[in-house]
Amino acid sequence: MHPILFHFGPLTIHTYGTLLAFGILLALWLAQRRAPAAGLDSDRVWNLGVYMILAALAGAKAWLIFADWSYYRQNPGDIFSWSTLQAGGVWYGGLLTAAVVLTLYAWRAKLSYARLGDVYAAPLALGHAIGRLGCFSAGCCYGRPTTMPWGVVFTSPYAHQLVGTPLDVPLHPTQLYEAIWEAVNVFILFRLGLGKRPSGQVIGAYSFLYGVTRFTVEFFRGDPGRTPIAGGAFSLMQAASVGLMLLGAWLWFRPKFSVARPAPSTPGPATA
Repeated sequence: MHPILFHFGPLTIHTYGTLLAFGILLALWLAQRRAPAAGLDSDRVWNLGVYMILAALAGAKAWLIFADWSYYRQNPGDIFSWSTLQAGGVWYGGLLTAAVVLTLYAWRAKLSYARLGDVYAAPLALGHAIGRLGCFSAGCCYGRPTTMPWGVVFTSPYAHQLVGTPLDVPLHPTQLYEAIWEAVNVFILFRLGLGKRPSGQVIGAYSFLYGVTRFTVEFFRGDPGRTPIAGGAFSLMQAASVGLMLLGAWLWFRPKFSVARPAPSTPGPATA
């Protein structure tokens, strides 16, 4: 755990922010490089990626505030506090707003949203995996206490002060669980390739794979903001994960159910 990368005079450079920025830039670069394989303009893919990132940052913060609304309702001034601005937010909030921006952009530019999604799928998973390494460095998104031999013990008072990381207690390394699982997802998505399958199948595979990933990891998460449902048996993020899996399955199997209609037959000459 290493929440602070280095100090530059009065400026503190955090490991989480550095890794997050690196993951975002790498994902954008990869998406731009992969655009021609899907028949898309590289500059448009880059520009749309920037729009989606800005929307995702806002959406992630909005879901964070919603998930802990009981606190923010009593402390409305903290909505715009430095600690809230520093927080990464909730991934699903960012993913949802980014998807809305992608859909609106595709509709306005008359582009295939499914093909755009295919281009961003693998880079998105890779950027997310790198971002989770940043979470591990910062101590956020931590897991429940565990007696397993791979439990991790955080000791940084700064991380405890910043994000409430429990100290001197073995915890499930949920950040690493998700980073490793996302790395496997990246390998699968790159193997699927672009232009080899009907549009929408690659982003469908990402949706399903990440839905399974997040649904499983949620059982081991111990940080606040889980928004329990069904009497605490599941979290709101797991409900969103199920929706993402269903969406992914629909996108994957959609081409198989799209049966082309036969062309209407032209009546031949009348016979006596």
